[in-house]
Amino acid sequence: MPQSPRPTACLALADGTIFYGRGFGATGTTVAELVFNTAMTGYQEIMTDPSYAGQVVTFTFPHIGNVGANAEDDEAADPVAEGMVVKWDPTEPSNWRATESLGDWLSKRGRIGIGGVDTRRLTRAIRQQGAPHVALSHDPEGNFDLESLVAQARAFRGLVGLDLAKDVTCAQSYRWDEMRWAWPEGYGRQTAPKHRVVAIDYGAKRNILRSLASVGAEVTVLPATATADDVLALDPDGVFLSNGPGDPAATGAYAVPMIRGVLDRSDVPVFGICLGHQMLALALGARTVKMNHGHHGANHPVKDLETGKVEITSMNHGFTVDSQTLPVGVKETHVSLFDGSNCGLRMADRPVFSVQYHPEASPGPQDSAYLFDRFAQAMADRRQD
Repeated sequence: MPQSPRPTACLALADGTIFYGRGFGATGTTVAELVFNTAMTGYQEIMTDPSYAGQVVTFTFPHIGNVGANAEDDEAADPVAEGMVVKWDPTEPSNWRATESLGDWLSKRGRIGIGGVDTRRLTRAIRQQGAPHVALSHDPEGNFDLESLVAQARAFRGLVGLDLAKDVTCAQSYRWDEMRWAWPEGYGRQTAPKHRVVAIDYGAKRNILRSLASVGAEVTVLPATATADDVLALDPDGVFLSNGPGDPAATGAYAVPMIRGVLDRSDVPVFGICLGHQMLALALGARTVKMNHGHHGANHPVKDLETGKVEITSMNHGFTVDSQTLPVGVKETHVSLFDGSNCGLRMADRPVFSVQYHPEASPGPQDSAYLFDRFAQAMADRRQD
């Protein structure tokens, strides 16, 4: 079928810049912050990562959609990112695991896509000007009220001061025993757990929970608003703080008292990832700041300051811990080799640590898997003491 010469989607930036393209997925309009992701694979995992709440994702890699979509690769029940921007229109999928096309997958889940966009130009604009506020619209008839779209983008309040963890967390506690995917069995079950882990869900990705189960954990997931009493009532061997979206300072209003309560009243190991890293930093007395355009991709080099090792990591964050505010007794353990920003910390005298990146996302592909083993070993050591 020949393509209509008339654009069927447009992306309006708050500064008045308009990008036209071809729409796919759902129709309508959505307003969000715009970020770019440099990963070459994993678009479905990215779209379903709860950390992308309130954001439209520009994919710098042009081949998006060519492996389709399938239920096994979802990191949450539904896409959380508001929409996606790609260079080339998604093609029909060619992969043995595909069960539907990317366009159909997005349409069923109410998410908008736009193809045919100069993503290099758009990415340069994001890098130079910071993550802009945008309105993304898809209309098969190509009718767009540009003034209204720009006005909607300008009216978007942004993510600073916004607590989004409450929007993506679980409604009630639940148990998790599914382990990492392995050929040829697929996802196995943890039937002989060695450790009891309480995971606080600020927007947890499923593969994080699988990674915990795969190192021997019986995982109980609690909502983001859980209290220290809620956590300690389960008598955990360890506490995990998950990834999530929004401004960490806003989420910290209720997360920080919980973490401090756990640290003050117990000696359990604590492990945090992404927003969980930021929550731990705030609880220990540090501060967080908004980044210009954030870190989003699967190719970010991070240096372990204690071993000198460089890991290729997966990242997704728009806020960062200000390493200059880390208090005495808290050590910076990892830094980004892109910009020197903080990527890890630990308490000097306790098994309490966290990282800004995503070790469960298979970057490197296994460069960072040791962190889950370290958490498991800390729980084992505590039981032996």
